[in-house]
Amino acid sequence: MFLHTEQIEPKPGYRLFVRFNSGVSGEISLLGELWGEMFEPLKDEQMFMTARQDQVMKTVVWSNGADLAPEFLMDLLIQQTGRAA
Repeated sequence: MFLHTEQIEPKPGYRLFVRFNSGVSGEISLLGELWGEMFEPLKDEQMFMTARQDQVMKTVVWSNGADLAPEFLMDLLIQQTGRAA
């Protein structure tokens, strides 16, 4: 089974609620990940709040074209919560 997201919900403070097709879900802080050409604009909280579930790619995307792989999001969730997937 390929990992993908099923639900994305942007939260204040550069956080995302993410639900994966594996049944795992939780909030992830992306504050430390917003660097580089595609992600710097997301430091504008209004831009960050454009996060949504892409129905084709099955991951989080933003209105400026930035996206993050589901595997990266899962790794962050595990690091930040200490939970095993």
